[in-house]
Amino acid sequence: MARVRGKDTQPEVSVRKLVFALGYRYRLHARDLPGCPDMVFRKGKKVIFVHGCFWHRHPAAHCALARLPKSRLDFWLPKLEGNRARDERNMRALRRRGWKVLTVWECQLKNTARLAVVIGRFLDAER
Repeated sequence: MARVRGKDTQPEVSVRKLVFALGYRYRLHARDLPGCPDMVFRKGKKVIFVHGCFWHRHPAAHCALARLPKSRLDFWLPKLEGNRARDERNMRALRRRGWKVLTVWECQLKNTARLAVVIGRFLDAER
């Protein structure tokens, strides 16, 4: 687990490149906001989180990446559910402060055209 990165992961970098190609500019990992969002658009008070399906327990039933390990469930289940609970707390705190939140899941990167539409709609009011 020591090799698992919290920043600059491959899914995060892919989403950054997509957002940049759409013509949007952003700040990275704003430590002054709850959850230290991956991308921050201060002008429109919008943030984007890029979550790995395994680590953040993607709730979609069709997501194969969100499977549980077969061993040590007594360790993994509380850890992964704790990650999910922390994410929910951070999103609620951001919304209470007036921020709009978009979560991009790792499995959504398979269809970048569709993801570009979703992100574009979310950030449209930014321009």
